[in-house]
Amino acid sequence: MNFVCPVPSEAYETVTLAHGGGGKVTHRLIQSLLVPAFDNPALAALHDGAVLPWDGEQLAFTTDSYVVRPRFFPGGNIGNLAVHGTVNDLAMCGARPVALSLAFILEEGLPIAELRTIVESVRDACALLDVPVVTGDTKVVERGHGDGVFINTSGVGVVARNLEIAPQRVRPGDVVILSGPIAEHGVAILSVREGLEFETRIESDTAPLWPVVERVLAAGGWDVHALRDATRGGVASALNEIAEASSTGIVLDGAAIPVKDEVRGACELLGLDPLYIANEGRFVAFVAPERAGRVLAAMRSEPVAREARVVGRVVNEHPGTVRMNLAFGGSRVVDMLSGEQLPRIC
Repeated sequence: MNFVCPVPSEAYETVTLAHGGGGKVTHRLIQSLLVPAFDNPALAALHDGAVLPWDGEQLAFTTDSYVVRPRFFPGGNIGNLAVHGTVNDLAMCGARPVALSLAFILEEGLPIAELRTIVESVRDACALLDVPVVTGDTKVVERGHGDGVFINTSGVGVVARNLEIAPQRVRPGDVVILSGPIAEHGVAILSVREGLEFETRIESDTAPLWPVVERVLAAGGWDVHALRDATRGGVASALNEIAEASSTGIVLDGAAIPVKDEVRGACELLGLDPLYIANEGRFVAFVAPERAGRVLAAMRSEPVAREARVVGRVVNEHPGTVRMNLAFGGSRVVDMLSGEQLPRIC
């Protein structure tokens, strides 16, 4: 008798939730359908945003849509999440945010009081960063066709002339710095969605990253090679994307990756790996070793990155692959997420 081990099919006839998970299936959709359709140098970089030359300057442009459920969660809501997510994508390009657009898709029946709270949240998040909303749009869909509210935001920022922050600049020897404890956003969303109660309240880490990135760039300058926020697909997917784009290997120190005890406990209870859970206020920086100490100190000077630490290094071996050394010995491959761990988290 011949036994055949089934292999997950890469061909999909319809869109699945996994296509939005930030892992392998999302990656295949982008590479096989979207990039070939719109191929151009700015898009081919597959950065968090496009960096475009403009009249002697460099402009960064990004866009994102937010469909989080529930709309309100411990530590934030869909409104400030949309602002933070878009500003953070600009920051990962090394760009100072200048202006945002804001578009609402509203479902018939959404309470105006709830919409007002979301709008005020957007306003307050923008005011904190001194980034105005300069244009927008509003659409309404029939009841049952919109899940309350979806938000799309786009952002424009300015990159300093002496900077090039891109995955392709990562090189062997670079130090990998993680800005703080991981998996808080995804676990916070899950706890509300599923009605779970933990001994300690777990809040989303949603936060604007430009203030800390500005300090990182001031400390590291040209020696800061790449930045990536660990949103959909978590730290694991972010690192795999960088490894593939730079054709390098990454080795992580498993014991160095910060995870709060209550988050780790929740993940163990639910059978989840914190490396694959979304964050909304955490990023990884790839820095030349001679500047790593200064960059780490600069990170820790900002509250959002006070617990930053070195978690790995870039190597020549196993290009395109992330490996993690385990605390009890040995190592394992940290692959990109295959499916969808937590749907609708951003």
